[in-house]
Amino acid sequence: MTNLSKPLRKILAQNFNIIWPEIREIKESSDGTVKFLLSLEDEKLIETVLIPEKDHYTLCLSSQVGCALACTFCSTGQMGFKRNMLSHEIAAQILVAQDYLARAATAQKKNTPGHLTNLVFMGMGEPLLNWKEVKKALQIINHPLGLNFSRRKITLSTVGIKGVLQEFGQSKLALLAVSLHAPTQELRQKIMPKAARWDLKELVSVLADYPLPRRERITIEYVLLGGVNDRPEHARQLVRLLSRVKCKINLIAYNPGPNSKYSAPEKKDILKFEQILWSKGMTAILRKSKGQDISAACGQLIINSTF
Repeated sequence: MTNLSKPLRKILAQNFNIIWPEIREIKESSDGTVKFLLSLEDEKLIETVLIPEKDHYTLCLSSQVGCALACTFCSTGQMGFKRNMLSHEIAAQILVAQDYLARAATAQKKNTPGHLTNLVFMGMGEPLLNWKEVKKALQIINHPLGLNFSRRKITLSTVGIKGVLQEFGQSKLALLAVSLHAPTQELRQKIMPKAARWDLKELVSVLADYPLPRRERITIEYVLLGGVNDRPEHARQLVRLLSRVKCKINLIAYNPGPNSKYSAPEKKDILKFEQILWSKGMTAILRKSKGQDISAACGQLIINSTF
């Protein structure tokens, strides 16, 4: 910036860095999903996933290196927790993805499915356990002089962290998705023991009173584990549990990872589960998994020596 004085430029150079994460590897799925292995300033590694939609892209952002919650069906949880990501590291994932799309469009000399318009905090880590830095990142992402993404195009997914969930709701920085995955406290304790420290009924009570604009709903994420939480009785329990919550339900068929102790649900069980929810007046959507062939689908992100 030659329009700045040399003394000021010297001060800026001494106190600030403009550093992007280093791309260590890129994997491309047969369905167009792209997974980036990124190295941060201290050489810690994370993954972020670029997902093609009909006319745009969605970026799945990581907020921690690893995860401390150790949900039994999630590959990231099996990594353990390494450290929180800083706000600029979180936001920089977007710059990497935008740069990749710009280069791809130029190289192909044809239109890609569209620009990057949607962001989901559904990658590595629990965002609300890193709320201080995630909040800063969201402010950067939202601001017109920052990355200028619409709040309505940003979704933060959490298992529900007591106290912090309410603070996030008051911030109005993004839409809310809750990783529920079980209709009872007992079952949640089995498959998500650390998340279940906040009693399910109390969590749902907070969701019932969550501050929502008139046209918005909370997204409830429910991973269907074959023979574990995908029975008709589970669907009926889920309906009763969420009866007071203004929500829609995203059903996600489990994507088995290496050495997984769970199996994917049968198609007939998925359809039966969905049918019960619809028959009881619940809005339920079966979310299509993408990037399974490169281990980029929901719950498959993990850093190991064989990335």
